[in-house]
Amino acid sequence: MKVARRSLFILHAFVGIGALAGGLAAITNPEEPLGVTVDALKNSPFENFLIPGIILFTIIGLGNILSATTLALNSKFQGYISSVFSWALVIWIVVQCIMLEDIVPLHIIFFIIGLVEAIISTGILFEQRLFPADFILNILAREQK
Repeated sequence: MKVARRSLFILHAFVGIGALAGGLAAITNPEEPLGVTVDALKNSPFENFLIPGIILFTIIGLGNILSATTLALNSKFQGYISSVFSWALVIWIVVQCIMLEDIVPLHIIFFIIGLVEAIISTGILFEQRLFPADFILNILAREQK
């Protein structure tokens, strides 16, 4: 599980740093962050990238940095925190694809990264026997008796 935790730390740090940079770019230049024009938002509820940038910076960026930090500190709640922000990334990508009405290779890559993070986070919950893993393991143990 040590390799899995190290991998999860690296993924969270990678996503977090990238999201902080992307979110900051959208906050500081909401009309054309990193060369993307507001035309991309024509089918979304947003007129510019300010609100998406704030969400990207805080939830995806800071959330993944928090997840990496809890892994580094071996927090009791690392499985929960990592799981929450892993699924946040997956949802972010799905919503982004729907709003932009487009799927590009980066969407696929970050969707897969989010799923990998979620799987490893679930493994941590099972390893620590925390809810819902403890509940599932108890049911399976009863079934085998």
